[in-house]
Amino acid sequence: MKLDIIFQRLARVGTVFALIVVIVGAWVRLTNAGLGCPDWPGCYGQLVLPDSAALQAELAAVYPERPLDVGKAWREMFHRYLATMLGLVCLLLAGLAWFNRSDPEQPTRMPFVLLGVVIFQGLLGMWTVTLLLKPVIVMAHLLGGLTTLGLIFWLSRWRPRRVGTAAASGALALIAAAVLILQISLGGWTSANYAALACPDFPTCQARWWPPVTDFRQGFVMWRGLGVDYEGGVLANPARVAIHFAHRLGAIVAAAVIGLLGWRLSRQAVTRLDGLAIVVVLASQLVLGASIVLFGVPLAVAVGHNGVAALLLLTVLNANQRIYQS
Repeated sequence: MKLDIIFQRLARVGTVFALIVVIVGAWVRLTNAGLGCPDWPGCYGQLVLPDSAALQAELAAVYPERPLDVGKAWREMFHRYLATMLGLVCLLLAGLAWFNRSDPEQPTRMPFVLLGVVIFQGLLGMWTVTLLLKPVIVMAHLLGGLTTLGLIFWLSRWRPRRVGTAAASGALALIAAAVLILQISLGGWTSANYAALACPDFPTCQARWWPPVTDFRQGFVMWRGLGVDYEGGVLANPARVAIHFAHRLGAIVAAAVIGLLGWRLSRQAVTRLDGLAIVVVLASQLVLGASIVLFGVPLAVAVGHNGVAALLLLTVLNANQRIYQS
């Protein structure tokens, strides 16, 4: 089998794997297991937690400030195992690209960019633990995971020639991607600051269309120094309301831009399915976002909201690749 075929098939497997890692990461975060292991890369100094209750008690004594919760620790370690396996896939892709670099149809730069992103993502995972869930690190870790997913998805569908479809929608596709990335960032900031229920009603917020008390200045302070434990959040309610409300406003803008892109693509025969996919996934994401508030952040809905955000990113990237493949 030719190396380029092996490369593309491995990238497709990696895309599915990266999506699973993103969803499991959301599950870990939403079950408050982000500090289930107070150290890195091991967990209470171990790569595999022992089954013995006596040994677990000994490990817990090493970190008296962070009592061992076996369920949380295993969830965190499971995510680390998956992320490590994804890193190996990305390393293999870079190796295949290097060995097949003489093939003019083989992408050579992006696989190494992907590998660099994965390495930096590992550092962000470490800092997430050592800096005690600092929101800017948690948000960056989320974006790093989605960047990994986007790059490996792009490689899985790599074509060396421009296909030239729907060129008139090119600028809109780029804007949609930029708006979506900003909105995902706001979602990550909302989650990292425990602001999902700062507006407990929908579609209003604090029973108003514009909440009466907000603190945008405090809500968007990116760095608050070292040594602060952010588990559970540290912001006052007005700051959390500001974050949540900003995410809602962003959702309106993102839905308008991405919905327009989906509608425009669905009107062209060659991109009809691409446009319909965007519209369907976008509608699902909006329903999930509203459901989080209406039903009080049920775990399955919140995890689904993260997973569908990743799928929405893939549909928008797919539209861009249709237009800008090179």
